[in-house]
Amino acid sequence: MADYHWPLLDEETPLDTLFRKGRLALAAVLVLALAPVALAAAGSPQLQAFFQQDLTDAAYQQKVYSRVAGKWRQPGAKARPALGKKVVVRAVIGRDGKLVSTDIAIESGSKAWDDAALAAVKKAAPFPPLPASFPLATLDAHFHVAWVASP
Repeated sequence: MADYHWPLLDEETPLDTLFRKGRLALAAVLVLALAPVALAAAGSPQLQAFFQQDLTDAAYQQKVYSRVAGKWRQPGAKARPALGKKVVVRAVIGRDGKLVSTDIAIESGSKAWDDAALAAVKKAAPFPPLPASFPLATLDAHFHVAWVASP
């Protein structure tokens, strides 16, 4: 195993000599140590919608998802939840498309984020009427809004 000796910064070892010799390992270590912090700052919101199994109409699911996505307004940077955290908004949609009820099933840890997700679902209503092929009077839908690392 090689034994590395790093020169000290003094009058005998000017900075330009360190740069020329490629002795920037300390800087590289610092960059790698700070990478998780940079990733958290470089996140983005992610919306997912989940519908009860009885609803097999993919076009209807897409319409509902698109309406909620169109109403989402991300709160300011200070209101973001921690990386990987999410809010889950539960919604019950009536046969006529009206929103029967909503609530927050899982909190993200940021009240502003949770409020924004709940507002998006409420503002998206009314939804299109349930498909004729759907056998029940109401549809349960869950909307997950998470803060995730950007790819």
